[in-house]
Amino acid sequence: MVEDSRIEIDPPGGPNEPPPREPPVIMIRQGSGRWFALGCLLTLVALVTIFFVGVGSITSRVFGGGPDPETIASSSLEGLREQNTLIPFSARFVAVITSTQRRFGLSARKTLIMPGTVRYELNLSQLGEDDVAWDAGSNILTVTMPDLTVSEPAIDIAAIREYDDGGILIAVTDAEETLDEANRAEGQRSLMRQAQAAPTMRLARDAARRAVENNFQLPLRAAGIDATVRAQFANEVNPNQMDRSRDVLGEIREGKR
Repeated sequence: MVEDSRIEIDPPGGPNEPPPREPPVIMIRQGSGRWFALGCLLTLVALVTIFFVGVGSITSRVFGGGPDPETIASSSLEGLREQNTLIPFSARFVAVITSTQRRFGLSARKTLIMPGTVRYELNLSQLGEDDVAWDAGSNILTVTMPDLTVSEPAIDIAAIREYDDGGILIAVTDAEETLDEANRAEGQRSLMRQAQAAPTMRLARDAARRAVENNFQLPLRAAGIDATVRAQFANEVNPNQMDRSRDVLGEIREGKR
């Protein structure tokens, strides 16, 4: 006998779908423990910069000159690269999935409510020397970052809720196990779709920009340099709006030769 069996993923909000007892929510968090560690690093960089600025002020009175923004930018870049990975943003999503299995004219349905947290990571080790450019004419430091990486959802197992309509198929067959597998696989995909949606990605990118800009801005301000820091992603670069004619670290190396 050939068994007539199929699984259908019901669209959200279908006419026969029971209302979930826990409505879908999105909880957004900016930063993480690593962000706190990065803040500590920035404070240390600023303190060291202030010390050297004090020494530089005395030197400038004797020999002339002042703090070099390119040297400060170079130090900030190295400090960021040592952090390796920055998690400027994380968000919690909820997937609500209903699946139906039909066999021999009977049907069984299960609904899954599955919360999960996604992290948005910035690989700082990919920042290269040519990703930092200083425009002395406008006092603008431009930092070009690699794109964000979205982590796999971390499922909150304790918060998972499942509901079924009972019935003969669930009682006497493996329909429940089959529906559970289908729901959880679709739940993972739903969480990733929510995490990669344009509004959430925009929030994550904005948080990453602010984090990187602050990393470079704080030491510059501590040195008394009035400069604007602009952080952008590589896929956002518009060559008509950006002057990257100067390679900060390259010029420093050339000056040492």
